[in-house]
Amino acid sequence: MGMKLDEEYGADRLLQIETDDEENEAHDTVNEDDDTGSEISNHSVHAPFHSQLDSPTWPQSYRRSMDVFTGVTPPSLSFLKGSSMLSSAYMRSQTLTPEYSLSKPFISSPSLDREEIPTSNPSKLSIVSSAIFSAPELPPSQQCSYTQSVLNAINALCGIGILSIPYALKEGGWCSLFLLFLFGIITYYTGTLLKKCLESSPGIETYPDIGQAAFGLSGRIFIAIALYAELYSSCIEYLIMMSDNLGALFPNSHMEFAGLHLNSYQICAIISTLVILPTVWLRNLSLLSIVSAGGVIALIVVVICLLWVGVVDVGFHPSGTAINIAKLPVTIGLYSFCYGSHSVFPNIYSSMKEPSRFPSVLLISFSTAFFSYLGVAICGFLMFGENTNAQFTLNLPTKLVTSKVAAWTVVIAPLTKYAITLTPVAFGIEEFLPSPQLRTYAVSLLIRTLLVFSTLVIALAVPYFGSVMSLIGSSLVMLVSLILPCVCYIQLRKDQITRFQLAACSSIIVVGLISAVVGTYSALTNMV
Repeated sequence: MGMKLDEEYGADRLLQIETDDEENEAHDTVNEDDDTGSEISNHSVHAPFHSQLDSPTWPQSYRRSMDVFTGVTPPSLSFLKGSSMLSSAYMRSQTLTPEYSLSKPFISSPSLDREEIPTSNPSKLSIVSSAIFSAPELPPSQQCSYTQSVLNAINALCGIGILSIPYALKEGGWCSLFLLFLFGIITYYTGTLLKKCLESSPGIETYPDIGQAAFGLSGRIFIAIALYAELYSSCIEYLIMMSDNLGALFPNSHMEFAGLHLNSYQICAIISTLVILPTVWLRNLSLLSIVSAGGVIALIVVVICLLWVGVVDVGFHPSGTAINIAKLPVTIGLYSFCYGSHSVFPNIYSSMKEPSRFPSVLLISFSTAFFSYLGVAICGFLMFGENTNAQFTLNLPTKLVTSKVAAWTVVIAPLTKYAITLTPVAFGIEEFLPSPQLRTYAVSLLIRTLLVFSTLVIALAVPYFGSVMSLIGSSLVMLVSLILPCVCYIQLRKDQITRFQLAACSSIIVVGLISAVVGTYSALTNMV
């Protein structure tokens, strides 16, 4: 019977099978511990300052779905399909790798003997097992070399934020470049704090794990929602970016449909959505994750095109003010967006063959990102001055071949980025489905389709690339990259933290909160 279940449902389903003797033994053991005064509960965080967890933790699929960002998965590709088509080899690897089980407590304790006391009972495990139905459909993660980890981190940091960096300089003035450097230093430091949080206990591998270790189930859920919101909003930015650049390539496009007049931006947004949609229907995105790693190449191409136009055609013309206090909040949001990659740093760290070298990975990647942003900001603003658009590709003369190359590069790059960015959100939503009968091909397809078209609706309603990016940077990135790493670190290490570390973390939290409030208000005001 057990072999049949293994073949039909995969190794994760075997977690539901327990004998009566094992169940009674676990019950008796827990009762003995209760008599001695120790408190052990299912999915608990065994530490005096942590609330104990007695329910399955969400999201279970985060680690595997976010690994597509790190490029550690093998190049296989399949379309969305039901659980009956899952790889049995991978499902066996899930049961043979105990560190991936979220039923383990994140804070180890000498009073908890993992070999003798089960951490969860069969009834709870059956709920968790059904909740992670999507996770096994992603391939198992592999360890990365140091070079691969550096490239993954650079690819995560050097994203679409570089398009708006000259605009940020125009809005804030020349002195605002100090903020670009300052946020680079702060986010590098908070990245190292995430590493220390991951090392606080065995079994912590992702950002939501850190939240659970620090604040229990509520912390895990809060951080997961913030991360998913950041990913979802990035998809909106991808769509706006594609539509803006396609609209610039075909400025005279228009259409009358059902009494509605569609301009070039709206037509291009709809077309971009229809082109993107099939990529989101893919369940295994390993191939797309490898292709999307070419984002660094796309970045280099766009930067070379900018420099070529500046040297050969437009030239460089010094202009601008020293500082513009009124527009500084917008600049802060745009600068912070450029360093918003903390959601994938734990995955990069967990996938490294030599995790001890993670700080140097961060140092190299942040240094590369800073000098790239600095060079593009200065060159772009010197070229276009006060006429700099929210995307510098929209300032490039359309008659030049290099301008067309840059525009098409910006259009094509999100075709892979969009799918791997939205998929973790889709997996997280699918975990909420109440019964296995709803976890079908049709329902998964519907969820992904609705997510894609919801981003289209928002992109049409708020077609402001710079303002949306500033809003994301001010609200979500400030929370995920500045505030939460410090808060979690203080909570996890409050017995060992030094006064300097406490002062540094507290200062970063205050800076993050003030910047988030002021920047969010400014971005929303600009949209209105």
